[in-house]
Amino acid sequence: MTHTTLGATAITVGDITIGTSALGEGTEPGSPEEAQAVADARTLLAGPFPLIDTSNNYGNGRSEAVLGLALAEMGSQATARIATKVDRDGATGAFDRDRVLRSYEESLARLGLDRVGILHFHDPYSVTFAEATGPGGALEGLRELRDSGAVDAIGIAAGPIPLMTRYVETGLFDVVLSHNRYTLVDRSAEALFAEARRRGMGVFNAAPFGAGILAKGSASRASYAYTDASPDLMAWIARAEQVCADHGVPLAAAALHFSLRSELVDSTIVGIASARRLDQLRELRDTVVPDGLWAEIDALGPAPSPLPAQDAADAQPLL
Repeated sequence: MTHTTLGATAITVGDITIGTSALGEGTEPGSPEEAQAVADARTLLAGPFPLIDTSNNYGNGRSEAVLGLALAEMGSQATARIATKVDRDGATGAFDRDRVLRSYEESLARLGLDRVGILHFHDPYSVTFAEATGPGGALEGLRELRDSGAVDAIGIAAGPIPLMTRYVETGLFDVVLSHNRYTLVDRSAEALFAEARRRGMGVFNAAPFGAGILAKGSASRASYAYTDASPDLMAWIARAEQVCADHGVPLAAAALHFSLRSELVDSTIVGIASARRLDQLRELRDTVVPDGLWAEIDALGPAPSPLPAQDAADAQPLL
């Protein structure tokens, strides 16, 4: 395991962080399914990766609840730390200062913790940038939490790059977290990550497998970043698979190592919901990827990702 300091913070992270968006999803309190999810959470918390990433709204709170049950059972045996995210009110869409503070309180209650080190502002799509940054807005609440010592670092975690760039340029955040936009087939977050680096921010790169297709391959007909993969994208991935096969490397290993080898990325977030997947992740991390593979991937030219155009369409107005 490679460790690094997260940007200019004093927080140490591993090269891989475990994401838990699917952990506990659909389980009911006291059910056998919940018991299995808690067992999986115990494995993650005692595993080789030092940080677990969750969110107030993952599984309608079930991710945090399951992690909290596992933490209560394990006590000091849990070696991984928790990072979480504040989220808008699910009923009203409110995402102001008061909602940020309530969201954090809800997360701590589920997790059974007094605090977390890293707290992200997550998917701020229900409010405009002006509302979030204005008086009484969400950023006011985040600043209060950090300034009071309730958290060590605050981050912005979302998708569309134009929106993410606006938040990074506020200078408020310590960390940036982007998903699906710095992978083998989409490098649209490169400038965002470079700007974050210039500002001394830590960088998390999430979903190196594009939420499925770069782990399962072109024959799977899986989507890319929750969007149907076009025939052109499927053809590009098939060519990349052949490059990987020529070097004796699984496509999934190349997809993971693309992020791990980047000087722009402190930690790569990979979603895991079972002990079996954890073993598979270890194998991919330990795979040796020949240097020559990267030049051949680059020679394929840019992949026809669906996301840059979508990001431009999704960018919020300043007001």
